[in-house]
Amino acid sequence: MFIQTEQTPNPSTLKFLPGRVVMDKGTKDFAAADAASPSPLAKRLFAVEGVERVFLGADFVTVTKAADRDWQVLKPSILGGIMEHYTSGDPVIADVGAADAAAADDDEVVAQIKELLETRVRPAVAQDGGDIVFQDFRDGVVYLHMQGSCSGCPSSTATLKMGIENLLKHYVPEVVEVQAVQ
Repeated sequence: MFIQTEQTPNPSTLKFLPGRVVMDKGTKDFAAADAASPSPLAKRLFAVEGVERVFLGADFVTVTKAADRDWQVLKPSILGGIMEHYTSGDPVIADVGAADAAAADDDEVVAQIKELLETRVRPAVAQDGGDIVFQDFRDGVVYLHMQGSCSGCPSSTATLKMGIENLLKHYVPEVVEVQAVQ
């Protein structure tokens, strides 16, 4: 198995491309080892000392390291963990629990915001090993959750304000601001 790695705009994260599907639907962000319980893959990666966050995308895994750790030391162990997972035959997510809330409840403005995020924003940030997920729309403010390499990235504020906010304001006049939420 050959796993490619790519740098991301966030120096604390690396993107790993195993050359196969990681998540069939959606993405999953694990901010701590104890939250990784439904994912055998994330558990393996958190077993590597210095791994602080694991993000599972469609065809990639983004790993965030502790500030005091070096990629030269961590990278071989992470690659080994990913290979071990795929050779084990374990599922990426063991507990296929509740589905996302129905989009039928969304009003027209929220549906338009989600469509723009899905078609224009998420594919672009996925190239950098991250994801941006719609959280809420209230009083003209769109609340987005930054995941993967986007979480804690030095350039994420610029992307959020100059890129995503301008795009949404252009196509959806009801949008006055975009904010990141934790």
